[in-house]
Amino acid sequence: MASLTVAVVGSVGAVTPTWAAPTENRTVSYRGYQVAVPAGWQVVDLAEDPHACVRFDRPTVYLGHPGDEPWCPSGLVGRTAGLVIEPIDAVTADRLTADTAVTTSGRASVDAPLSRDGTIQVAVRDAGVLVTAAHTPDTEATVRRILASASLGRGATPAPLDPARTATRPTSVAPLAAAGPQPGTYTGKGFDTCTAPAQSTMDAWRNSSPYRAVGIYISGASRSCTQANLTATWVTNQTNKGWHLIPIELDYQAPCGTRTPKMSYDPATARSQGATRAASAVNAASALGIPAGSVIYNDIEHYPSSESCKAAVLSYLSGWTERLHALGYLSGMYSSGSSGVRDLCAAYDDPRYTRVDHLFFAWWNGVADTDAGSYCPDGHYANRQRIHQYTGDSYETWGGVRIYIDRDYLDVSAGTTPPQEFSVTVDNTTTGRFTASANWGTSTYSSQRIGPDYRFADPVSASDVAWYKANLPETGAYEVSVWYPASSGYNDSTPYIVATTGGNQSVRVNQRLNGGRWVSLGVFTLAAGDGDKVGVSRWTSGTGYVVADAVRITRA
Repeated sequence: MASLTVAVVGSVGAVTPTWAAPTENRTVSYRGYQVAVPAGWQVVDLAEDPHACVRFDRPTVYLGHPGDEPWCPSGLVGRTAGLVIEPIDAVTADRLTADTAVTTSGRASVDAPLSRDGTIQVAVRDAGVLVTAAHTPDTEATVRRILASASLGRGATPAPLDPARTATRPTSVAPLAAAGPQPGTYTGKGFDTCTAPAQSTMDAWRNSSPYRAVGIYISGASRSCTQANLTATWVTNQTNKGWHLIPIELDYQAPCGTRTPKMSYDPATARSQGATRAASAVNAASALGIPAGSVIYNDIEHYPSSESCKAAVLSYLSGWTERLHALGYLSGMYSSGSSGVRDLCAAYDDPRYTRVDHLFFAWWNGVADTDAGSYCPDGHYANRQRIHQYTGDSYETWGGVRIYIDRDYLDVSAGTTPPQEFSVTVDNTTTGRFTASANWGTSTYSSQRIGPDYRFADPVSASDVAWYKANLPETGAYEVSVWYPASSGYNDSTPYIVATTGGNQSVRVNQRLNGGRWVSLGVFTLAAGDGDKVGVSRWTSGTGYVVADAVRITRA
């Protein structure tokens, strides 16, 4: 067993919300690396307990390499903070990346180390240890303070990093990558588990279990367990041996739910958060060798749905999907049937949201199929686009190795490339996307509207345009469509203004007809970038109120 001392033993158990500013610390020493942690933190020696689950939902310091067969319990929810301190050797070689901060001679800490997806990693040369620190936005300051407290003590033995990085790699190898987009084409059983299993476990289950697909948590600051095994080498090995991988992101959660971090209730902000997380997930996928064309599933756990919460979740997924498509990946969503899946499928044809490509639903009915029952109609996501998590929280043993899993049934097919279509919908209530003078009133009179209300104004012989702003990915041909409620009291010659690359063009629409649907104004060449793209003018000889409700811009 490695050298282990703990000074100032504190009580073991739950910590209070003020644990981030502890009044008493304990010093943990491992292989000459010393660090001060709050007294309430637990310390687990993985050499003594190789089946310990390295979990971050409770503040803990783990010493040594995570075991090949961790016994992780049910009910792990999110994370607080934790440290894993292990030797730098061939086992950790694949985990030393460009993000790993490296100490200089005589030091045990690094100033302002990088955090990615709620994880900071520091290689301490003079102690020969790799420190992986998990945190949330709320606990990051405490984790950084802990890392800054580190010092070198007796027993510290330096370890060179370069031999560790190359110890298990041949001098000439092909680039590490999955064997094609994931999960690829597959119909059959799979499983997901909190932490990516060790190679020996994967081999034992490949030889004896009925499973050929495995869910892996590739990114996100809400992951509860360590992903020590999850490297590009691991991905390459599994796919080469016939495993299909289900890449999962676990980060922002519904604003009305109990898990953290939470996305914004504001739809525009939530959409932006989804796009940001998509870029981060693609970075993680690329680093693991999971190529473009793969599906990345966004895990949004159960929430008590409401109209405002649903709008936030669907806006978040729209931003997630749009950014994934722009980066060459497909989008998926995981959630419970009774919350996220029901909301997603109810909005399947809603023009305000961008539809995800694949559905991964939790409905623990014990039936290994892709029927979602009343949660999602059979005609939605019907082209081999479904995964059903049909049983959860179960221990299974295959090849003498036990894992705590959720059981899945897949019917998926590999797409060639993600959809290249671009479409954006802007409503008069979309935050920061609509501007109008005080002359424009607000009405909820017609049920044909999109959103909670729409705007109206009297016609005048003067310019007073209500503008819709959109951010277009590139200059090109776009179809512009408009939505408005129709009424006999509305204008029979409403001028819509389209800001083309050749100047503003006007298209007149009779708003007494064809209300409550998308009406195409035509195809126009629009400039790339963010700006006012479509407007509704009051300058008309027509009679009746001029109405501004919503516009949609779609790549032609």
